[in-house]
Amino acid sequence: MNYDRQELLKEIVQPAQTKIVLLVMDGIGDLPKDGKTPLQQAQTFNLDNLATQSDLGQTIPVLAGITPGSGPGHLALFGYDPVKYQIGRGILEALGSNVPVEAKDVVARANFATVKDGIVVDRRAGRPSTEESSKVVEKLAGSIKEINGVKITFYAGKEHRFVVKLTGEGLDDRLSDADPQKEGKPILFTEPLVSEAKRTSEVVNQLMKEIAKVLQDEPKMNFALIRGFSKYPRLPQFPQVYKLRAAAIATYPMYKGIAKLVGMEVVETGSTIQDEVKTLEEIWKDYDFFYFHVKKTDSYGEDGDFDSKVHVIEEVDKIIPQILSLKPDVLAVTGDHSTPAVLKSHSWHPVPFMIYSPFTRKGLSKSFDEFECAKGSIGTIYAVDAMSLMLAHALRLEKFGA
Repeated sequence: MNYDRQELLKEIVQPAQTKIVLLVMDGIGDLPKDGKTPLQQAQTFNLDNLATQSDLGQTIPVLAGITPGSGPGHLALFGYDPVKYQIGRGILEALGSNVPVEAKDVVARANFATVKDGIVVDRRAGRPSTEESSKVVEKLAGSIKEINGVKITFYAGKEHRFVVKLTGEGLDDRLSDADPQKEGKPILFTEPLVSEAKRTSEVVNQLMKEIAKVLQDEPKMNFALIRGFSKYPRLPQFPQVYKLRAAAIATYPMYKGIAKLVGMEVVETGSTIQDEVKTLEEIWKDYDFFYFHVKKTDSYGEDGDFDSKVHVIEEVDKIIPQILSLKPDVLAVTGDHSTPAVLKSHSWHPVPFMIYSPFTRKGLSKSFDEFECAKGSIGTIYAVDAMSLMLAHALRLEKFGA
């Protein structure tokens, strides 16, 4: 497409009293195991009933065959071309963890990992609790403060994740990831993608060696993989582009971060899905657009835990009546990417998409799953077009052209 979707929408969007809920079950798309996907295996009376009253389809987060990260997947759902706006994961994790980021800073997302004889045997170090990993972050912070004139700061995250911030003159974020992305592979150091990033690359690689020394006696969290190097980018702001008062309800830092980056207000909530829906109820009168994020569907997909992914889907199904009781004008249910449990990773497969409003072609679908969505009336669309569909169903778009 040779036009900017956001620029077009900005011209024809109109204010209204309607409310939109975007429910993102992270990594929801899957592949069958013993003939069924987790969506098909789960007992989802409410989602399936909603499907009979909705339009279904499937989205492609970036381009066909491209496996997206969570950042590009979410940017697309919010209506931002993920190829045009390429955002490092580090800034999303940093903003979501309330890390102050200034012009001299480069931030990165780090994972504690288990390494043996130079081989990454567990990229997530057994998924330690946040409390356990925070103690190890404190250990690093007390031992490593500066490398080659660059100040190093550590910030605890969720479970195995944390944030590293580099502060100094002339730092450049154009670096390759220091993460092999797969277990069973040797540790990987970063490389500069441009000559201007050479010094930053050297600092990061020395930092990784220092981390390994400090953590050498840790049984599982004995190394760190570092990726998503980024400075603070500037994006068009969601409330101004779409004329929506937008709120984000999410439990993990990265998703709070991407919401902040596009200008949504992040509302603090508890750690469970039930906590999140309670928060939604409490803030319902104050906003027009609600981004509601569920993480564990993705986590269990990455762990290859098919049964636990089924369980989380069933948990989400239970809150659908609570969301509908608020009488949203539009409820969209989808994911930011697929994370098949059989692959234990993100994948390129299309993502189930469902949109409910008074203006859908009801009765064409029987259930909410990958195969019904593939046959749905919406067809296969780019995720970046989901936002215009939500706005249209909310009667927030004027006619285009004469």
